[in-house]
Amino acid sequence: MKKLITLCCVVATYCGFSQTTSAPAAPTAPAEKEWDVSWYGFIRTDYIWDSRKSAQVREYNLNLYPLDEVLDVNGADLNDTGASNFLSVVSRLGTKVKGPNVWSAKISGTLEGDFFGNTEASVGLLRLRHAYINMDWSKTSLIMGQTWYPTFIPEVFPGVANFSTGIMFNPFGWASQVRIKQNFTKEFSGALTAYKEREFTTASGTNAATNPTTDWSQNSASINSAIPTLHGQLQFKNKNWIAGLGVEYKSLQPLTKYNNIVTTETVNSTSVVGYFKYSNDKFSVKAYGITGKNMYNLVMLGGFTGYTTAGQPMKFEGNKTTSYWIDIASNNKKVAPGLFFGMTTNDGTSKTLAAGETASYFVRGVSGSRVVDQVMRVSGRVDFKQNKFRVTPEIEFTGATWGDLNPNGNGTANLNKKDVSNMRFMVSCVYAF
Repeated sequence: MKKLITLCCVVATYCGFSQTTSAPAAPTAPAEKEWDVSWYGFIRTDYIWDSRKSAQVREYNLNLYPLDEVLDVNGADLNDTGASNFLSVVSRLGTKVKGPNVWSAKISGTLEGDFFGNTEASVGLLRLRHAYINMDWSKTSLIMGQTWYPTFIPEVFPGVANFSTGIMFNPFGWASQVRIKQNFTKEFSGALTAYKEREFTTASGTNAATNPTTDWSQNSASINSAIPTLHGQLQFKNKNWIAGLGVEYKSLQPLTKYNNIVTTETVNSTSVVGYFKYSNDKFSVKAYGITGKNMYNLVMLGGFTGYTTAGQPMKFEGNKTTSYWIDIASNNKKVAPGLFFGMTTNDGTSKTLAAGETASYFVRGVSGSRVVDQVMRVSGRVDFKQNKFRVTPEIEFTGATWGDLNPNGNGTANLNKKDVSNMRFMVSCVYAF
């Protein structure tokens, strides 16, 4: 009997243990990290060969437009000569951070730099690209710090291999800013940005011949102005489409004194931008257009012109630029060809010189008595991709029309127009992480 009772107890104990272990408790979701830091970036090397000298940035890494014809005593063009280079200075490193909510907002930050340098003398040195904080209340978000100009749309920029990302046709650069964005619906939003020009710099009102005592410093025209540049933008975005429209107002004060006399003259300008993108699993189409005055800081043609009459301070008017581009590309994960076309024109100012009035040009595209009338670019590329590695050969044709500055002082090209062109062959190799 004792053996039977003992056996029953053992069986009961085993059955009870089996019931408790055969159905383990449901796993719990891991707790979200209160703090998180992640790194990203890429290592990149470009090989570049150009057929003609061009207005360029950072040892020919970024070409703007081919230089005008300059003839020697034998009639040969001094600028009709090639150039080539290997560069890795666009390699990039960035970090993203997030922490506990602040005032009910999800908060995150981005800090990013590359080795492009801020000037030709600082090529290879660390350059700040992004340094901003984002506070997100679901329908409302607030960005504070340095990030893209609001006219640069991160989802809609040319996919060219050249590091230019369509410079001269698409605005480029970063600015210290405050941007508030409101999501009206899941697909429709609006944003208002106030910013001060930072990178690249604005044109300044300096002129050693007419204004040797000016109080100049980098971005002085923006710093002198009490009013930040204001930009408003509406955007529609869903799975396949992005479309937007933006308007910008800028008021800069190039000088606070002219020949040691106080001046408060400003250069006021507006610009309008529109864009769209369609993308599916097979291909994408992007298009962009912008027109406005004084877009020098966006690395585009234009700037402003100063008009001087004896005994009066210099007065200013912005030079108008119009630009548009289209980019069509495959979305294949391994081999993806793409084609880019862009055009930009110098439309000058609306002013004509009065008797006794002279003009000084603080304009990108002016060289002595000559000025760029228009620039066009066509480029084709093929991305060869595997995992995080990409090799992209690209052929790029850039043509520019130069002409004599119009004697009426509006900054446009007049007589003796000359077409020049540059062919760029490049291979870009990128390993991202």
